[in-house]
Amino acid sequence: MKRELVVFIDSGDTLIDESKEVKDADGTVLSAEMIEGARETLITLYESGYTIALVADGTKTSFDNIYQQNGLDYCFSAKAISGELKQEKPASIMFRYAMEQLGLTDDDKDRIVMIGNNLKRDIVGANRMGITSILMSYSPRYVMIPESEEEMPDYVVAEPRELIGLLEQLDLQVKNRKVLTKTTSA
Repeated sequence: MKRELVVFIDSGDTLIDESKEVKDADGTVLSAEMIEGARETLITLYESGYTIALVADGTKTSFDNIYQQNGLDYCFSAKAISGELKQEKPASIMFRYAMEQLGLTDDDKDRIVMIGNNLKRDIVGANRMGITSILMSYSPRYVMIPESEEEMPDYVVAEPRELIGLLEQLDLQVKNRKVLTKTTSA
């Protein structure tokens, strides 16, 4: 069953434990471990019919290495990677590129969520785009207290598994809005 809600998700300290990355001399990630529960959550979301786009800062080679090694590359229908786009989040190109790859327009923003661990990049970028923002608050490497209104996430999740229930609720809200819109315009 295809879901209405579209999931944009970050990688480092959202799905992958940055502290356990193995890098070469150039900084390319050769291998990395998933955060506890992230693998199962990503697979569950994919198998539940969510369209998932990787929206992440880094290099294509690093993300290819990570997700091929972990057998999860198939979960992503699109990838917006800063190394390819020459800009990092919160730049709008990161989100727009993922939207374009998925055939989404500005009219679809109300059914997109951005999941990430960085207030200044993931949350600010999503908020500026008018996309629902979800903060993964378990990263020990980033500040988790918003310093401005722009850094305020719409939702906060303490561990990957919590995403499943939250996204089901948000998907239902999108479906209900769609039904209401059809009813009022009929």
